[in-house]
Amino acid sequence: MFAHVVVDVVHTNVAKPFTYSIPEGISLLAGTRVRVPLARRTVEGIVVAIGDRCDVHPDRLRPIAAVLDPYPAVLPNLLALAEELASEAHCPLSETLRLMIPAAMRQSRIQIKQEAMAELAAGVDAQAAADAQGRSLKRATLLRLLADAKPHPVAELGALVTSPQDALKKLEQAGLVRLSMRDVFRLPYEDLSSPSTAAPTLTPEQKAALSIMSPALMQGRGSFLLHGVTGSGKTEVYLAMVQAVLAQGKAAIILVPEIALTPQMVGWFRQRFGPHTAVLHSRLTDGQRLDEWRRIRLGHASVVIGARSAVFAPVERLGLIVVDEEHEQTYLSDKHPRYDARRVAQSRCAREGATLLLSSATPSILSFAMANRGDYTLVEMPTRVNGRPLPHVTLVDMRLELSAGNRSIFSLLLQQKLKASFDSGQQVMLFLNRRGYNTFVSCRNCGYVVKCEQCDVSMTLHKVEGEEAEQLRCHFCGAVQKPPDVCPQCGSRHIRYFGSGTQKVEEELLKLFPNVKAIRMDIDTTHQRDAHYRLLSAFREGKAQALIGTQMITKGLDFPNVTLVGVIAADLTLNLPDYRSQERTFQLVTQMAGRAGRAAETGEVVVQTYQPEHPCILAAAAQDYRAFFTQEFQRRRTGLYPPFTMIARLLVESPQAEPAQAMSARLLDTIEAYLQAHPAQKRRVLMLRADAAPVVKIRGKYRYHVLLKLFEHPDAQPVLKLLGELSQVSDAHCQIYTEVNPATLI
Repeated sequence: MFAHVVVDVVHTNVAKPFTYSIPEGISLLAGTRVRVPLARRTVEGIVVAIGDRCDVHPDRLRPIAAVLDPYPAVLPNLLALAEELASEAHCPLSETLRLMIPAAMRQSRIQIKQEAMAELAAGVDAQAAADAQGRSLKRATLLRLLADAKPHPVAELGALVTSPQDALKKLEQAGLVRLSMRDVFRLPYEDLSSPSTAAPTLTPEQKAALSIMSPALMQGRGSFLLHGVTGSGKTEVYLAMVQAVLAQGKAAIILVPEIALTPQMVGWFRQRFGPHTAVLHSRLTDGQRLDEWRRIRLGHASVVIGARSAVFAPVERLGLIVVDEEHEQTYLSDKHPRYDARRVAQSRCAREGATLLLSSATPSILSFAMANRGDYTLVEMPTRVNGRPLPHVTLVDMRLELSAGNRSIFSLLLQQKLKASFDSGQQVMLFLNRRGYNTFVSCRNCGYVVKCEQCDVSMTLHKVEGEEAEQLRCHFCGAVQKPPDVCPQCGSRHIRYFGSGTQKVEEELLKLFPNVKAIRMDIDTTHQRDAHYRLLSAFREGKAQALIGTQMITKGLDFPNVTLVGVIAADLTLNLPDYRSQERTFQLVTQMAGRAGRAAETGEVVVQTYQPEHPCILAAAAQDYRAFFTQEFQRRRTGLYPPFTMIARLLVESPQAEPAQAMSARLLDTIEAYLQAHPAQKRRVLMLRADAAPVVKIRGKYRYHVLLKLFEHPDAQPVLKLLGELSQVSDAHCQIYTEVNPATLI
């Protein structure tokens, strides 16, 4: 028998599987990690196939050096998924196989943690054996502690008996005790483990939603879009569906868009399903990620909660994938190999006989259009649990505030509402989708704006936490520099700071209400491990009256005592150069409004805007998704934007501008020549041009792209295939990436 192995080396020279002989006495399955010789070194790899035929004479084959795990690390369905993703992303299979296993597993960077265990040997009478120990009080005590015939950690025994190791070894030699090693799993959020709770009585609306989906769930099929307003109880529907899946002996994956949501979701699911719940996301330690992955792979956990990458969790009998807040762009991976976790979830469900549930209070335009077309079954929950009203939303025209002399971040109405909420002991949430203190630094004499040397973007002013110092930071590459005292261009001292970020909001709030405790959540305050959990827990426990944050606080969070929400600048995302800017603005404002009034008290929302008459803002204030969908769908039909067309591009990156620009020009010529030779495909291309990317330099690399707009039509598929093939012509000077309907075109 021979093994076909994909080595864990990303290079076109070793992209194909290599064949190795299997040494006698070794049993292998596809998906197993192995160590194999490659040229003059040994490397890790994954067996992708086992066969009894080989094109090379067996004497010329080199044997597998070692088998790294006692079980296949990549399950057959995930192996097929990796091959599918590699074909779509036009990348080596080794790259997509890396998505299937924890990074810490590769090169054995993290060791499996073990602890010593002791238990009474079979057939031993603990009391009689203890009495026979003579003057050895320690051995007698240990035997009595082990009398329950259960394995005990030696460390636990050490808390009761001083230095028990030597005594245990002597008892083992006497055949009275059995010593062994047991794997220890490093569990995240251990303090969220609480006694299991019974499921509450479902509301009629929740029961109706389940009645639509349950038949398909029982048969392992179906794709659903659950559209429920904020506070309608969608999570309880997930829990009921997971309960039904577990009763069938199957597993479930719950995807959430923000790590900030994970602790809350983990808490709810552990209360219902206890230790069967596992967590996967990038902020876990390497050891925790490895151990959670192992718990899932070994079948110890059958409910997986996590961010985008959890879609690759190694569950064997998949019954359900839930994509919570499915509209979020964070489900799109912008790192190579690029993938959309929603599409991966759909592919995995179809392959493994599972049900797919996409869910949101503000579904993406594409998903809702697909539901209307019949690709998904639409399930709606239009009212909040127990008939609670949606929060009352007030629009504040900031132009009038300015003309009245109010130059504060906060409108007069919001200031009044904040005071009333704080006086009554309630909590508030304030949203501004921009971190930092000021958004850019400029010279009022010549107009110079301080930009990052590595990126073609302005730098943002930040106050250094716990210090009086200030620094400029680049939000793309993380570069830091001191703010200038004089203009580097003209020497003027008229340096001014413009715009506001979350730090400024926090400072202004505490000036108005010095006795109020505020918590700020943005990338700057949540970069440390467990920071999301600690900050949200403190707010939930009432240790702060205000929570200020960026988009990470807009969705899914449930705080019963929050009765007021303030949207500081609703226009920030409205005027971005992106066809989805109106959709994004509607989703952010509507989701943020949904954080208010989720318990007994009615919620209030103050939305500050310079465009209160804009249809998108009006629809968000009314929390009327269907009205917004109708107007936005028509706008995209008229402008020929997705879902009526596809936006695709070849992105070229290089340390120098000239090679990137020249490569984009050559790619454009190649595509134009292809379209000239294929009239059917040419008719489907609405736009084709080569240009500098909107942000021409990021992290020291210059960026040019070839941009296409194509009709959504089968004739356009060969063009997309061509783009994928062209991305393979990357050379030593340029990297080329293919993107179709990317999350951003920066």
